Amino acid sequence: MGSTKITIDNVKNFIVGYDQNVPTLGNRTRRYINLDNAASTPTLKPVLDAINEFMPWYSSIHRGTGFKSQLSTHIFEQTRDIILRHCHVVDGDHVVIYGKNTTELINKVAARLQTEPDELVLTTLMEHHSNDLPWRKNQNVEFINTDEHGLLDLNDLEKRLKAHKGKVRLVSTTGASNVTGLLNPIHQIARLAHAHGAQVLVDAAQLAPHRAIDMRPQDDPEHIDFLVMSAHKFYAPYGQGALIADKEAFIPGEPDHVGGGTIEIVDVNYVHWAEPPEKEEAGTPNVVGALAMAKALLVMDEIGMDNIARHEMELTTYALKRLKEVPDLKIYGPDENYNIENRLGVISMNLGDLHHAYVAAILNYEYAIAVRNGCFCAHPYLKKLLGVTPEENKILEEQILRGDRSHIPGAIRMSFGMYNNEEEVDAFVEALKNIQQGKIQAEYVLNPQTGEFHPKGFDFDFDRYFKL
Repeated sequence: MGSTKITIDNVKNFIVGYDQNVPTLGNRTRRYINLDNAASTPTLKPVLDAINEFMPWYSSIHRGTGFKSQLSTHIFEQTRDIILRHCHVVDGDHVVIYGKNTTELINKVAARLQTEPDELVLTTLMEHHSNDLPWRKNQNVEFINTDEHGLLDLNDLEKRLKAHKGKVRLVSTTGASNVTGLLNPIHQIARLAHAHGAQVLVDAAQLAPHRAIDMRPQDDPEHIDFLVMSAHKFYAPYGQGALIADKEAFIPGEPDHVGGGTIEIVDVNYVHWAEPPEKEEAGTPNVVGALAMAKALLVMDEIGMDNIARHEMELTTYALKRLKEVPDLKIYGPDENYNIENRLGVISMNLGDLHHAYVAAILNYEYAIAVRNGCFCAHPYLKKLLGVTPEENKILEEQILRGDRSHIPGAIRMSFGMYNNEEEVDAFVEALKNIQQGKIQAEYVLNPQTGEFHPKGFDFDFDRYFKL
């Protein structure tokens, strides 16, 4: 893009593959409309350019004596500083620990958090499985309730903190729901938790692409103790996640993974561990992923997180208004009058009695519109929003364990990135109207083993478009 300044108004021109045409039914192609950004975003061209510029200099880091190794080490460590600055961390008491993604890094914290039998972790009913299952595996867990609209019940959080009288070691919450887009008041949660002797972890996988993050100083009652995020959620899908944490939390004890790079010195009868972050990063690190992650944050800072938030709030307001035109459409979460500043552009819905997978398939095969359907790795939360009864849940469990996903509950989710626009919302709404009216080009067949629908007699020829 030369020297053109990237802004929120022209950012779509800096998205790799934005104008990509893809095949649809009837031997036609359409421009791909990506409304599945809550899962993964495309890459930014400046990120891809930075990788290509760096690759001639790439080498293994930390102990190599060659120039390329020293340069790669310099860049790798510089990426940590960029991440800390993005999260408004200016002291030397924090550490950036790298991993593959948010899931891996929450597992790291869960494995390293040593709890007594009478201690527990509080998480919420609205969590992605990645901020639920690691705690179940390693600690005693209780779930903070949500109301009928999916909003977190802060009174329930306070009640549980008081009931356990200092035995809650950690409160782990999502910064924003990947189902309803609802933002949680993370600093208010931190103040409550700290007042009762607990620490706070924020899963910022959904929050980081859309809002500015301020972890705040350690002496601030609203300080975030652990924050995790994944670069593939903010335009750098190269296998990197980051955990920003109080360094002291990782000095005692053994790392959860051990091996090369984690030690100061080893002999047959002793091991002396390195200081964090090296202690927690076993094996050869993903230097390219770290570079991509840091570059993406620099680009987002250049655009301005406030500008990104404002654009996405305006787009979400527009989408909620237009979706009201679709007959028999059910949206999950608060209605359109809910404070738009406290929700992301993540909207989950169902179209009448039509199967969510059926609607999603038509959007793909006939309109080249990418959404996500299902339970979005948040089964307890979505089932509550859907009103699934205990009896229905039991039948569903038995069906799935038999390999039949024909009746799996779920919804259709549209989710925005900073590059989406009103024209794409219009195309989505018009497609829903056509589906609701029965204007469908093909007969779709359900695969009961996968729960997916496919047009009868049609398959994509993937090798025509990309082949190794």
